[in-house]
Amino acid sequence: MTDAQAPAKTGTNPLAPAPEGARTAADVVTPELVAQLTKGVVGSGRTANHTPFTGEKLADLPESTPEDVRQAFEAARLAQAVWAQVPVRQRAAVLLRFHDLLLERQAEVLDLIQLETGKARLHAHEEVQAVAVAARHYGRKAPAYLKPKRHAGAMPTLTRVTELRHPRGVVGQIAPWNYPLELSVGDALPAFVTGNAVVMKPDTETCLTALWARDLLIEAGLPADVFQVVLGEGPVVGPEVVKHADYVSFTGSTRTGRQVAQGAAARLVGVSLELGGKNAMLVLQDADVEKAAAGAVRACFSSAGQLCISIERLYVHESIADAFVERFAARTKAMRLGKSLAYGADMGSLVGERQLETVTRHVEEAVAKGAKLVAGGVARPDIGPYFFEPTILDGVEPEMSVCAEETFGPVVSIYRFKTEDEAVDHANSTPYGLNSSVWTKNGSRGRAVAARLRTGTVNVNEGYAPAYGSVQSPMGGMKDSGLGRRHGSEGILKYTEAQTVAQQRLLPMAPSLGMDDEKYAQFMSRSLRLMKAFRFR
Repeated sequence: MTDAQAPAKTGTNPLAPAPEGARTAADVVTPELVAQLTKGVVGSGRTANHTPFTGEKLADLPESTPEDVRQAFEAARLAQAVWAQVPVRQRAAVLLRFHDLLLERQAEVLDLIQLETGKARLHAHEEVQAVAVAARHYGRKAPAYLKPKRHAGAMPTLTRVTELRHPRGVVGQIAPWNYPLELSVGDALPAFVTGNAVVMKPDTETCLTALWARDLLIEAGLPADVFQVVLGEGPVVGPEVVKHADYVSFTGSTRTGRQVAQGAAARLVGVSLELGGKNAMLVLQDADVEKAAAGAVRACFSSAGQLCISIERLYVHESIADAFVERFAARTKAMRLGKSLAYGADMGSLVGERQLETVTRHVEEAVAKGAKLVAGGVARPDIGPYFFEPTILDGVEPEMSVCAEETFGPVVSIYRFKTEDEAVDHANSTPYGLNSSVWTKNGSRGRAVAARLRTGTVNVNEGYAPAYGSVQSPMGGMKDSGLGRRHGSEGILKYTEAQTVAQQRLLPMAPSLGMDDEKYAQFMSRSLRLMKAFRFR
């Protein structure tokens, strides 16, 4: 990522297209590659995906029917029964080999991520980083997370208790389009290492990335049938995945997440959901304005704002607001838009027509109702069909859609505040609670403010990367931003069923040694008092 202290980029042509790379979509997505990646897809129909850079078709793809989904689950169940018997250290070794292969062959998947999502290459590399870190962490720590654990029993020395962790079976995973490597295989890694199989439905428009990752996992030693992929329209294939899964992992919109949760609840299977966000960044009175402006560019415009944890609301203390906005706007206006398969562009494209329509509607409505355009605000069809300039709005009011609705694009609104209490109240005022950011020179102060924010992750003096990249700690949403967590112990144990095995020794948990019921009750009462006195847990 760019050094926070680097000066704003300057040039004679702000927001000019970045230089073009030599490779084209046809060079990367060859018929041979598509045949290799899709040979494991269960599908009897045909569909296709496209690149946002130009709108052209990338590949013809299999399309799955409800019957295809059922068959995929059947094959996965057979394979899972065998995979679960493999020792956990051998399963973990697959993740560590995958880690090395991913880093060695990252150029291949970076091309695919860019072509399928329209991202700038540096933003695509964030996905490689995230998946490598998760593979390393669970490859190293899974045996410890999953090993049998001894607990204190009902009666000291007489009751021996062991907690075991069993795989759930076949996990149904529904992955979104915006982070097709990280939110597909990145979420599947802990499911595999716990002994589960996975049936994944990636978004069709970005499925080649997920299929490439599947191919690489198989090369690393994962049995092919343990990882099934089905493709098709979300309303058709998604409910079928939920219908057959033993556990459901979903990342997407809050509206669809509610439907997934209802389907899982009807079957009494577990579910984890990472959903929408309207994330806030607080720039406190003592913040370093230059660093905060540079950080805001990363926080707001990475992946063209199509990141669940990116910032859409910027709260700045009134005493530094003018200086901050000036620096933030200068950096934003100096960004380069581009579609080359090479490093150099500061921002890429939106993913498609629907996102472009939402971004355009939010910006145009806000301006029509009195908001001020500080930077950006227009589409750039001269670069590609779905490019939109990184946009800063000032003077946004509650009646404007951009104020409360999730935009999911390169648009951020500036708000001024007088007190920290006011800033915290505003930041917490939405139904969402996924991510937030606090900027201050005082780390203790930043952490204190962070603890008051109702979001699953909070970053102090950065936008999103530190919390997300700290994979030993849980990441997820509060309120309408979801249920469950990825990363850390919660991110792996959710894919297991806990089982308590309690062995009673020497004496039963019942009257014995000649005691009648009353004497047994008295004996147990004395024992309970003694256990409290000796701080027995």
